[in-house]
Amino acid sequence: MRTVGVEEELLLVDPETGDPKALSAAALARAEHEDAGQEVFEKELYDQMLEFATRPQSGMAGLHEEIVRCRKEAARHAESIGCSVAALATSPLPVSPAIGMNERYQWLAEQYGIATREQLVCGCHVHVSVESDEEGVAIVDRIRPWLPVLSAISANSPFWQGRDSGYGSYRSRVWGRWPSAGPTELFGSVAAYRRRVDDMVATGAILDKGMVYFDARLSERYPTVEVRVADVCLHADTAVLLAALVRGLVETAAREWREGREPAAHSVSLLRLAAWRAARSGLDGDLLHPLTLRPAPAEEIVEALVTHVEEALAGYGDLETVRESCARLLREGNGARIQRALLERTGSLRDVVAECVRHTQA
Repeated sequence: MRTVGVEEELLLVDPETGDPKALSAAALARAEHEDAGQEVFEKELYDQMLEFATRPQSGMAGLHEEIVRCRKEAARHAESIGCSVAALATSPLPVSPAIGMNERYQWLAEQYGIATREQLVCGCHVHVSVESDEEGVAIVDRIRPWLPVLSAISANSPFWQGRDSGYGSYRSRVWGRWPSAGPTELFGSVAAYRRRVDDMVATGAILDKGMVYFDARLSERYPTVEVRVADVCLHADTAVLLAALVRGLVETAAREWREGREPAAHSVSLLRLAAWRAARSGLDGDLLHPLTLRPAPAEEIVEALVTHVEEALAGYGDLETVRESCARLLREGNGARIQRALLERTGSLRDVVAECVRHTQA
């Protein structure tokens, strides 16, 4: 059974005003003091963010427990220094990001200028174990068309600098400013993948292999495929749904590879359009169908994804839960829809943040 791990980036906010607070160093110091040796929390580029990583899990119930536990621990550490944590992929309120002072982060600020100074966004990365690099590259090649659907499901960033962006996932548009981010062409082999990564580093436009921000990539730290397209999800349940779908995609792609089935040869230019459409619409409009790259309603596209990975989901015992979670998400809305509904009800972005703090630990 393939194991799954999740990394989530949370926003540190003032519990009274909802404004982001640059106190990650204090939160990390508190976590290190209280949770010595667990290495759950990590430093991120911006001081208004706190990242955690779950332990690998075989079952989705265990993963849900891990995410809830990590969110509660993050909230506890934040509260001890006068903050709250919110699973928001962008700050609804205006913010001036505070960049960390280590050498790597300062290189990013100097190299990328205003793009770095405006880049405060929070994502969710899903790691799924693979048996080899060969299998991993075959999976990366085969899951490409389905990744925009994951972006639409997780969309949780409708607001930017105090205004409605018009997007469900504006985080993904901001993230796309990094020169190495986005969909990839077909690699075909581990040698071709490694050669492409080496060539990218050799340009000097990125610092090292860790800055190869493909939508899906081989992890440099773990024997996993890492899928990086999602917004951090407002609810832990949605993060678990995302993880189940990613594992289903990975397992389905691995089976296709072993059976000798070729990956879809969609061009990067069309995949970029599919990603843009998913960011713009979220679950509240048409998406591009992963097989045809033609518009279809979001409900139809989500059903196509579940059908595509149905056998793998059934094998892991996840099919019924995934179908129920997808139906609920389409009915009640993802984070973007919920945030907009909160603003319509309260008339205040500060109230939106306050409500999302509560949703984060629900």
